[in-house]
Amino acid sequence: MEYNSYKTASVNKETAKKEWVVVDAEGQILGRMCSKVAKLLRGKYKPSYTPNVDCGDNVIIVNADKVQLTGNKWNDRVYVRYTGFPGGQREFTPADLMAKGADKLVRKVVKGMLPKNRLGARQITNLYIFAGAEHNMQAQQPKTIDINTLK
Repeated sequence: MEYNSYKTASVNKETAKKEWVVVDAEGQILGRMCSKVAKLLRGKYKPSYTPNVDCGDNVIIVNADKVQLTGNKWNDRVYVRYTGFPGGQREFTPADLMAKGADKLVRKVVKGMLPKNRLGARQITNLYIFAGAEHNMQAQQPKTIDINTLK
């Protein structure tokens, strides 16, 4: 049998083509938007996606304070964390996180959708969140994308 001449090209850190993209969160549902942002951070929309390499884009989220949740999830949904001490279970809602800063809520939701290992920790550093419409990343010349066109 002839040798197959097609080879799967694996991307590494040097050959990854990382871009800068801006996502507008105004009027977006939090979970739906964050799942698409997590896919952008992982690079799953690229044809050269490699699961064990940080080949995703750098994502800038603007208007994070205008994100929406359906129903009464602002107060009914409860996040739980544990301090490590007896009686140290702490509960907080999305409204509590939003009061501390819109970037804390969006970052928590996106981080939960990334891998729970060193690669996921590296990929979350490519996320930049701004509460207002302005950002300070103009030097990277990011392109604005419509998150609703992605699947």
